[in-house]
Amino acid sequence: MPQPLAILGGKPIRTKPFTSWPIFGKAEEKALVRTLHSGKWGRLQGEEVARFEQRFAAEHGCKHGIAVVNGTVSLRIGLMAAGICAEDEVIVPPYTFLSTASAVIEANAIPVFADIHRGTFNLDPQAVEAAITPRTKAIIPVHFAGQPADMDAIMAIAKKRNLFVMEDAAHAHGASLGSRPAGSIGHLGSFSFQSSKNMTAGEGGIITTNDDALAESCRSIQSCGRVAGGLWYEHHVISGNYRLGEFQGALLGCQLDRLAAQTERRDRNGQYLAARLSQLPGLHPQARPADCTRHSYHLFMMRLVESEFGVSRGAVLNALRAEGIPCSAGYGYSLPQQPLFKNKAFGPYLPKARAKLNYAKVRCANSDLLCSAECIWLEQSLFLGPRKDMEDIVRAFERIHQNRDALNAVFRN
Repeated sequence: MPQPLAILGGKPIRTKPFTSWPIFGKAEEKALVRTLHSGKWGRLQGEEVARFEQRFAAEHGCKHGIAVVNGTVSLRIGLMAAGICAEDEVIVPPYTFLSTASAVIEANAIPVFADIHRGTFNLDPQAVEAAITPRTKAIIPVHFAGQPADMDAIMAIAKKRNLFVMEDAAHAHGASLGSRPAGSIGHLGSFSFQSSKNMTAGEGGIITTNDDALAESCRSIQSCGRVAGGLWYEHHVISGNYRLGEFQGALLGCQLDRLAAQTERRDRNGQYLAARLSQLPGLHPQARPADCTRHSYHLFMMRLVESEFGVSRGAVLNALRAEGIPCSAGYGYSLPQQPLFKNKAFGPYLPKARAKLNYAKVRCANSDLLCSAECIWLEQSLFLGPRKDMEDIVRAFERIHQNRDALNAVFRN
């Protein structure tokens, strides 16, 4: 006889919390105190950010790293550096955080949504091909949850059509496709260091590239339009001060020291959990291509198909939380259905193009289904603990499946 669910009066599988985030220690404390006493708190005076830029870029297979205030700004700077102009079209996935598309609008360009692959949660190259028009100038594939997108196919499309590619690698610190690190495959890469990310300083971002000219352009836009060798009060392009501060640079240097070991543990635990959960009917973890040599597991993604599992996603989420397993449904709807896009609330951007845009009619079948009924997220810090933590998650799903009739009796009445 199955053990009763906690939500129905049974004993929870887990009462002990999972690994907390962020992880820090004496190294971070020492680095912050060192920076404090240096009196050099800004990027232009200190050495912390410059040292971190060089190290992060090198560890992600790139010559250049340009650290900025956040991962949204990094996307916009990348588009500006690439020469994206007013009303150019940029292809983005509908299943991603707002910034992937809002950065396009803030570059005065038009986001065009191409659907994702239902199994991988990443941009579908066939949908990208179908979305290309004479106005298309760029593609932003997202390495969603930390799994690299199908970059070989996307880069082949870009080469054929002469399109700029910027990897949104906000989830993908330390991830790799074959021997190529995330952020080194497209023309530019963009990473985030916001609080939930696999590397964090609370806020921050970085642009990576192997292209000298793009790097020079990004650095100019990052720092008030200045250029190497120019006068201090000499400004060449529209820009601002988007530089990262020295305290964040100091923190990130320490976080980078931890990244390799943490990524290996997340990947090991994520692969184990995927293998175990896929044995249950109706649970479909994110499909992993053979050439994904390292998944950073910023999120553990899965699809729950109610007709196969026997219980709705909403009931499963409530039951998981009662068993002590933090989880969520993720995005409530695809980006084109966000009020920002439905209402074309673009502020001063795209004034002429608005009349012809109608995002309310945009439908991306795979993304829409994942948002409305199927997707379950588990966050990255759950994967930094021992194998027993994964076993607890498995036991919770197994118990829910075993008690599906009892759970349905409650949630359908």
